[in-house]
Amino acid sequence: MSNQKLKKLTMVQQEYKKFAQIREPQRPVLMNCARAFLVGGTICVFGQLIQGFFVNHFGFTQKTAGNPTVAVLILISVILTALGVYDHIAQWAGAGTAVPVTGFANSIAAAAIEHRSEGFVLGVGGNMFKLAGSVIVFGVFAAFVIALIKTLLTMLGGA
Repeated sequence: MSNQKLKKLTMVQQEYKKFAQIREPQRPVLMNCARAFLVGGTICVFGQLIQGFFVNHFGFTQKTAGNPTVAVLILISVILTALGVYDHIAQWAGAGTAVPVTGFANSIAAAAIEHRSEGFVLGVGGNMFKLAGSVIVFGVFAAFVIALIKTLLTMLGGA
């Protein structure tokens, strides 16, 4: 907190702030990072195994096996969300489950499950993208900006 804001606090508020800071539990940042790395990495390894399965058993190439692999990962995360398992994993792992596509599927499925009692149109359809909507908007915007940069570089004689 800056000194300007600290000066606006009364003496009792300043003392309480110091009191609260002393008693605030320390966050295990290193442990949280390790858990996120472990779970996120496990999800990615599982995805690689699924991709290898598609390549070896169904004749896909490495490039064409990507779409069905993502679809299977999304399906698994939605099923785990519906069973209530994904939330327990996410509670323990933190950001490790939020970064892969499975976290995105979980956020949409959880919102849909939560609002299903309100009906399919107004409940599920109207609320399932509230949390994930910002991700979609920023993803589309980032893709547009990258495509614009690539087009400008190509027009200027770049790669």
